[in-house]
Amino acid sequence: MNPAREMIPASTPIDTSKRFETTARLRIRSGLLTTLVGLFVFTVGAKPGWFGWDRSPVVGFVQIAVFLIGLAIICLGGYTGLLGLWKGEQRSIAADIGTRLVSTGYVVAVFAGMADVFGMGSQRLPAVPYFGPLQAAGVLIGEITIAIGFLMLVPYRKGESR
Repeated sequence: MNPAREMIPASTPIDTSKRFETTARLRIRSGLLTTLVGLFVFTVGAKPGWFGWDRSPVVGFVQIAVFLIGLAIICLGGYTGLLGLWKGEQRSIAADIGTRLVSTGYVVAVFAGMADVFGMGSQRLPAVPYFGPLQAAGVLIGEITIAIGFLMLVPYRKGESR
């Protein structure tokens, strides 16, 4: 036994609780991984020709559905990762509004992307759904709303050096 060390009584409790830093790092890493998987799925849906998987000259229902699923995975991963940056602290009102903007942007993107399927687009069913310029603009507006929401989720701290 080292005499320089003090003896710790056996009845002294040891802190075994997880630290916020460990769970925050895990949450950030899993969020980044999920976002990258979502980016891959989104890219497969938006540009299948980049992988040699393009089987049609038009953007059809399956392709629209795949890139919208990829966008959903990106939203989930980004939300998870950005929540990890808060490290257990209470979120600000701006961050809560950002969360709602991410959700709203995704709903806008889904509705715009699936407008033909929902019967609101230029191609009525049973015709093949066509992803036209108005639908592309609607999806872009949804994506911009998602990006603004993500920016609002970032924890900005005044006077704190990193």
